[in-house]
Amino acid sequence: MASIPQLTLNDGNTIPQLGFGVYKIPEAETAEAVVTALEAGYRHIDTAAFYENERGVGEGVRRSGLDRSDVFVTSKVWWTDNGYDSTLRSFDASLERLGFDTIDLFLIHWPAPRSDRYVETWRALERVRAEGRARSIGVANFHTHHLDRLARETDTVPAVNQVELHPWLPQAEVRAYDAAHGIVTEAWSPLARGRVLGDPTLDALAAKHGVTPAQVVIRWQLQLGNVVIPKSTSPERIRSNIDVFGFELDADDLAAIATLESGERTGKDPDDLG
Repeated sequence: MASIPQLTLNDGNTIPQLGFGVYKIPEAETAEAVVTALEAGYRHIDTAAFYENERGVGEGVRRSGLDRSDVFVTSKVWWTDNGYDSTLRSFDASLERLGFDTIDLFLIHWPAPRSDRYVETWRALERVRAEGRARSIGVANFHTHHLDRLARETDTVPAVNQVELHPWLPQAEVRAYDAAHGIVTEAWSPLARGRVLGDPTLDALAAKHGVTPAQVVIRWQLQLGNVVIPKSTSPERIRSNIDVFGFELDADDLAAIATLESGERTGKDPDDLG
C-alpha cells in the first residue's frame, strides 16, 4: 500500500493527510479500533475531550508497538471549557488521559461566538505551544470571520482549520481563505456521516474506477488538498478507507462531484453554538 502523503504546516511540522477519526466510538472499543487502524497503515488519530475516549486512543497507540513519535495525535478543547484558564486545565486533562508528554495538534473545538471566549482560548493554546507541550495548534469549525478576528487580536496563525466538509458542503470559501493564509483545511464528517453514500453520481464514479463510493469521496478530499479523517469501527471499512492511492479522479469526475453541493450540514453552523 502506498504511504500516506504528509502536508507541511505553517509551523514547519508535518501532518499525515489521511487520518482515523474516533468520534462516537465508545471508550471500551477505542483502543482496539486504533490498533486496527494503525495496523492498516494510518499514522494519524483524531480525538477530542468531548469524545470521551482519549484514554482509549492513548492505550491503542501504546498497544500498537509503534513509537509515539510515529503516530500523529490530535485532541481538542470543548467549547464549554473555552477561556484562558479553563483551556489550560482542559489541555492538562487531555494530556493526562492520553498518557502522553505532548500532543501533536491541539484544537479549539468550536468558536462558540455567543460566549465570546475563543480569543482567550487561542492565547492559552499559544502558551501550550510555546511550552512545547502541543507541537502544533489550530482551530475547528471556524468561519472566515472568526479567523479574521484571531488574526487581528493574536500573534499566531492556526496551523489547521478542521471543518465539516463533504460533497454536499465543499466549503470553497473557507478552503480559499485557509489556503491564502497558510492554514491547512481538514475535513470532519467527510462522508456526511455516511449519508452521501447512496448518491447515484458517486455510485457511477465508484463503478468507473472499481472502488467503493466512500473511496471516491476520500480520494476527492485528498485531491482537493484537504486532510481527511474518516471514521469506522468496521475493520474492513477501516482498511478500505485508507486504500485510496491506486486511482485518481479526473476533471470530469471532479466536475460531477461538484454538482452535489447543496449546502446541507450534518452538524451545527459554528455561529449557532455557544
